[in-house]
Amino acid sequence: MRWKTTALAATLAAFAFTGSAAADGELNIFNWGDYTSPDLIKKFEEKYNVKVTITDYDSNDTALAKVRAGGHGFDIVVPSANYVPIWVKEGLLLEARPDQMENFKNVDERWVNVPWDEGRHYTVPWQWGLTGIGVNTKVYGGDINTSAIWLDPPKELVGKINVAPEMNDVLFATIKYFGGDWCTQDKELLKKVRDKLVEAKPKWLAMDYSVTEKLPAGDYSAVYYWNGAIMRSRIKNPDIKFGYPKEGFPYFMDSVAILKDAKNVDNAKLFMNFIMEPDNAALISAFAKYANGIKGSKEFMPKEMQDAPELVVPPEFEKAGEFLATCEPDVQQLYTRIWTDLQK
Repeated sequence: MRWKTTALAATLAAFAFTGSAAADGELNIFNWGDYTSPDLIKKFEEKYNVKVTITDYDSNDTALAKVRAGGHGFDIVVPSANYVPIWVKEGLLLEARPDQMENFKNVDERWVNVPWDEGRHYTVPWQWGLTGIGVNTKVYGGDINTSAIWLDPPKELVGKINVAPEMNDVLFATIKYFGGDWCTQDKELLKKVRDKLVEAKPKWLAMDYSVTEKLPAGDYSAVYYWNGAIMRSRIKNPDIKFGYPKEGFPYFMDSVAILKDAKNVDNAKLFMNFIMEPDNAALISAFAKYANGIKGSKEFMPKEMQDAPELVVPPEFEKAGEFLATCEPDVQQLYTRIWTDLQK
């Protein structure tokens, strides 16, 4: 039920969702690694006298499996858009109604009526971006706007490539590389996808999350990875350039949700409302270098993010990007089999 515009409701809303609210206790956040601003957490802790504990995960599937198993002790999770419907369908998320919170007015209209959470009854934006190509141009000077960089790598890059260990991002780009559509069940096409990935993997050096250290240091010469991490690498080493795979690349949005069995629900709601304040959303982005979906946050951003090539998609590549839909379970099983073969 929405807050009614009565004096009592207004008072309750102010108490629950403004900076004057009194709070204490704990908040346990389960989030992607190297993705949470320490300055944001410090500010929240000091404002509400809440001790925040961050636990990292390395993939959507890891997070989902951990929470499904129970006994986790987490209050907040940050799933990607195509996974939110799975969390909701399985009854793992609290219908926290962030759309009724005071700061929801700051959510950019683009991110309100989203397919994965229509009207935002469960989630609020954390960060959004895309998966693209990062290349050290001192090592390779050819076309970097193609998934061939890691699927059919040039000799200069063989053995020097890191690929994001996230199933859907990898399969999406490979399916697009062969001209297919996401969530396809075309067995012939999927065999090509599987064979190409298995063939390409020996030409990679790794599938891990150490990009912001190893790419600028020269340990990797090319990566298929998330744009914010590549931007962080480029700031350290200007020889790093970002490429948009012309065959197709996935957009993502990760959103904050409260778990159904959270022990610290009030503090979790405070945190939800807190990150919808523009200056706080800017702290999130300033750390990880992704856009956030909150109006007014840009003015608080570092200058280096204003027109960053990793964040501003060139017009010629706009149509190549696509948000990952949530595939049907039987399709997801096919994709999981390919991913399992790739991990062997």
